[in-house]
Amino acid sequence: MEREFRPQQNNEYYLQMIKLTTPFCDEAISRLKVGDVVSISGYIYCGRDAVLPLICKELETGEWENRGIDLQGGVIFHTAVSPAGVGPTSSNKLEIEGSFEVLSKFGGIKLHLGKGAIKSETVKMLAENNAVFAIIPPVTALLESQTMERECIAWPELGMEALYRIRVENYQAIIAAAHGESIY
Repeated sequence: MEREFRPQQNNEYYLQMIKLTTPFCDEAISRLKVGDVVSISGYIYCGRDAVLPLICKELETGEWENRGIDLQGGVIFHTAVSPAGVGPTSSNKLEIEGSFEVLSKFGGIKLHLGKGAIKSETVKMLAENNAVFAIIPPVTALLESQTMERECIAWPELGMEALYRIRVENYQAIIAAAHGESIY
């Protein structure tokens, strides 16, 4: 994971894209800085208001282990999965931002993916758990073309707000909170 500036033909500089593949190791996350542009490939988990509190409850009680779903080093994308595709929802909703700590500490989630500003307390907690928050623009059509597989893996009765695992190629995002710093 290199950070290097490369000149373009017009002498403007750009930061090289950092390519990440799930699951992430602690070292990959510890190298990320606020403002880094990342390209994420591999399997990621999708959930929002309805399912995240259910996951947190099971992680806290130990029931989660019965599901056989390993979140360690994973990504949780704050979205529903519909036939139209996926797109981020606001990460600062109570049910979503309130899940960051449990998902990071007990579930091993390393990257929370969504949109919007998060609280300074959440930024600090992410740093304590070597996890980061990345933002992704609301570009459902583009993300759909980069979503290769989708599978409902828990709580199917919640429909498009159930827990999904999707396989993605080159989802691009910007690191918005890392190591106690935030772009907001």
